Amino acid sequence: MKEKEKKSRLLDMFEILNKSFGPQHWWPADSLDEMVTGAILTQNVSWSNVEKALASLKKNGIDSFEAILAADTILLEGCIKSAGFYRQKAKRLKTAAKFFLSKRFIKRDDLLCLNGIGKETADSIMLYGLNEPVFVVDAYTKRILTRHKITQKTDYDSIQKLFEDNLPKSITLFNQYHALLVKLAKLFCKRKPWCNRCPLAIDLLENRIPFPTENFKSTDYLLLNTR
Repeated sequence: MKEKEKKSRLLDMFEILNKSFGPQHWWPADSLDEMVTGAILTQNVSWSNVEKALASLKKNGIDSFEAILAADTILLEGCIKSAGFYRQKAKRLKTAAKFFLSKRFIKRDDLLCLNGIGKETADSIMLYGLNEPVFVVDAYTKRILTRHKITQKTDYDSIQKLFEDNLPKSITLFNQYHALLVKLAKLFCKRKPWCNRCPLAIDLLENRIPFPTENFKSTDYLLLNTR
């Protein structure tokens, strides 16, 4: 696929999703401290479990970097138990809290040097916490792009480069686009996709790409959506 076509399709997909789902207001946090805490806690767990952990932290007054650093480790672990891997994540929270309290200017490479902070977590912090125009890539992003045949590369850097090279370098756009892809994957582009009502089904049709759902064809989609 030519670069010009990739750019056009990525922009078209954003417009469709934005019209379908509207503003996502992501990341749901009242402060940088809460955003970073959530980004660490959400690793390998659903957001609903993270919300329980965040609520427990707030209830116990552990809602800032200072409070996390000063908190009793047993208490901290107990508060975040719902997020899984609570001992490991408690250590990561304390490490991150110490880091943010000691640094005035934060760079992506600095975050990647912290224990337990990978590319997705680091970029989430850069975009949603520090307002830097960095596109966040996750498993949902990879799934949607490969199913729509925009790319067959699944490594983090390649997919991030695809977005950053073909979209305006906008914090607002990157923020909303990533959140929209997450929404799409949770509602329609699941491991077993639900294509018949997916707003991006039109992209598959227009580009003559077979539907990834078994026993569901483009003609089925047209019949359902023209009634």
